Amino acid sequence: MLVENNVALQPYNSFGIAARAQQLARVRSSADVATLLAAPEWAATPRFVLGGGSNLVLTGDIKALVLKVEIAGRRLVDETPRGWLVEAGAGENWHDFVAWTLAQGWPGLENLALIPGTVGASPVQNIGAYGVEWQDRFHSLDAVELDTGRAFTLDAAQCGFGYRDSVFKHERAGDSGFGLAGRALITHVRFWLPKPWKPVLGYLDLERKMAETGNNAPDAQTLFDWIVTIRRAKLPDPAVIGNAGSFFKNPTVTPEQCADIIARDPKVVHYPMADGSIKLAAGWLIDACGWKGKTVGHAGVYEKQALVLVNRGTAEHPCTGGEVMTLARAIQTSVYERFGIRLEPEPVVI
Repeated sequence: MLVENNVALQPYNSFGIAARAQQLARVRSSADVATLLAAPEWAATPRFVLGGGSNLVLTGDIKALVLKVEIAGRRLVDETPRGWLVEAGAGENWHDFVAWTLAQGWPGLENLALIPGTVGASPVQNIGAYGVEWQDRFHSLDAVELDTGRAFTLDAAQCGFGYRDSVFKHERAGDSGFGLAGRALITHVRFWLPKPWKPVLGYLDLERKMAETGNNAPDAQTLFDWIVTIRRAKLPDPAVIGNAGSFFKNPTVTPEQCADIIARDPKVVHYPMADGSIKLAAGWLIDACGWKGKTVGHAGVYEKQALVLVNRGTAEHPCTGGEVMTLARAIQTSVYERFGIRLEPEPVVI
């Protein structure tokens, strides 16, 4: 397998930050992973797994061997009266895969339309949108341990999913720990799409669409189209304006904390959770602090959605990861000083 040297990473991160990889290998099969791991010249070299780069902030060049995951493939593994079991290669574009499942007549992923990134990156972040969490449709995945080359399979319980969280985001704690951050490369992911299909509609934007169209029973394709339209109206296209999607997680607070905030800011957007906690809209908190449309250096806050940080750089004056993180820290400080809440970034910062 060819390992490329001094590779520009600007095309491989959706924020469009200029950085370089000293070495980059394109992984297009499980066999490619085995070949790389067996090569003595790379035995002592740290590795960095790169998917679609849609949840990444690069603050400098990457000295580790970059494993660019490009494993393709989509297939129906099994169909029963209860549902469809569908598999995709980790390098498949997530949105294209969602559209393909609908085209085959296998609904269930439509609420997750237009989320940027690859299939293989989706379990790491446990993506979610419009009332559906990725883990709700997950069945199992295949991966390779980068230290040993051992192939293994994980089910949902073993992946340790949480809100925008998984075992792939945690460091291993001691010899018996199971954290897989930086230790595994996902090769294939499988999804269970249940029959009969039921739409997930409990979201304000979708309720507005039903009211606008008079369609209170949308099919899966209609729901997909609505969500694409809603997301495009709110969020910038990374191909036009560099960004990493939602930059901060929506924080959760106790009912008492929420009541205290409401007493001071009655318009705060909040959602009761099943466990009794209250989820606050991070975008509203940031907007309330006056950040929407503001710029620090060549990094800015998107004027239509304060939860999204964007690349305002040019070819002559590119945006750097340092500028993005300076802006992010300033926002965190503002929100903490006003609301007493610490916002947690979603992207991986390298």
